[in-house]
Amino acid sequence: MSHAALSLRLFALYLGANGLILLLMPNLLLGLLGLAPTGEPWIRVLGIIVFNLGLYYHAGADGVAFQRITVVTRVIVLAGFTGLVLAGLAPGLLVLFGLVDFTGAIWTALAMRRDRAVSQNASP
Repeated sequence: MSHAALSLRLFALYLGANGLILLLMPNLLLGLLGLAPTGEPWIRVLGIIVFNLGLYYHAGADGVAFQRITVVTRVIVLAGFTGLVLAGLAPGLLVLFGLVDFTGAIWTALAMRRDRAVSQNASP
């Protein structure tokens, strides 16, 4: 398994865990963010989507094109979450979740560079 694929498979576990928490115990996560508890179904719907996103990350982990786009989209997550906080629409703690995505993006980008270097050195 490549280093980049490993980074994405571990991120898939993170997404899967967050998806299950949102589905089964959404108010636990909302409380950590300082948000009011909810009984609305949409938070659980989001949990299913996040869980499924984790499955996509796991399934696509070996694809270089998928690896590249995840780096871009996880940077966008940090930018979007930061924008929501700066606009006063979300609590500041949300930026920490964006930083997890950003850190994962950097890890994947560096792992892709390492995989490329190993591949080039192995070529005849």
